[in-house]
Amino acid sequence: MVSVTDDALQSPGPLGLTLDVLGDGIGSASTVLRANAMAAGLDAPVPTCPDWTVLDLVAHQGMVHRWAASQLRGAPIDPPEPLEAEGRASADVLGWFDEGATDLLQAIVDAPDDLEALVFLEHAPPARLFWTRRQCHETTIHAVDALGARLRRPARADETWISPEVAVDGIDELLVGFITRSRKGASPDGSTDPTRLLVAPDGCDVAWLVDLAAGRPIETRRVRPDAVDVSERDHEWRGGPVDLYLRLWSRCASDPVDDLERWWRETISVTW
Repeated sequence: MVSVTDDALQSPGPLGLTLDVLGDGIGSASTVLRANAMAAGLDAPVPTCPDWTVLDLVAHQGMVHRWAASQLRGAPIDPPEPLEAEGRASADVLGWFDEGATDLLQAIVDAPDDLEALVFLEHAPPARLFWTRRQCHETTIHAVDALGARLRRPARADETWISPEVAVDGIDELLVGFITRSRKGASPDGSTDPTRLLVAPDGCDVAWLVDLAAGRPIETRRVRPDAVDVSERDHEWRGGPVDLYLRLWSRCASDPVDDLERWWRETISVTW
């Protein structure tokens, strides 16, 4: 059972994973990404990232680690794209990737709690926690991509190492922080009528009610799954936390279950 306190439910901030847990998530995902990249080979295609090879994936994630570390150190690297070129040119790109992941974890340790730095999601926590959380999920999702490259197909949830707690936090970051950034809004049928989607992981006492409508920003509200009346939702996605985490990030091994999910993958889901 993944439990969430009433304070976390009502707060727009993160659900409550600690820096240590999120940092461990970065370390675990970095290890998985590297191992599967090596096994797949740098020229292998990445099924969940069309047009990418494993080299593209490793260079991208190594760049993001270094960019995040620069934010945590108060010396932002801008633009970060030359870092990716540096990785591609490296004689040992996986060693280069390792160095970036290690440097990121050290930057998290060294950063002060009152760090002032860029944050770019809605309802973002303080910068040190924001960057640790963001890199936990960035690295986890791209490690799933590397696993898919080795398998030559999208990985199933039961083939991953991801814990339910990390998955639930990643669902929350996506639904509360990422998709609510859009100011234009979105509607599956193009109308101004709202479509309300309930996302409810199994064995979890928090769910998310996502209000989608053209002409206004997407709104997401945390709710108790048993407190939402059937009249309050038009669609409902249920499943294991890791299944839903991958599904919402368009990393699911199965085809879309309905037209709404197909629209989600094409219109809403973050793909990088």
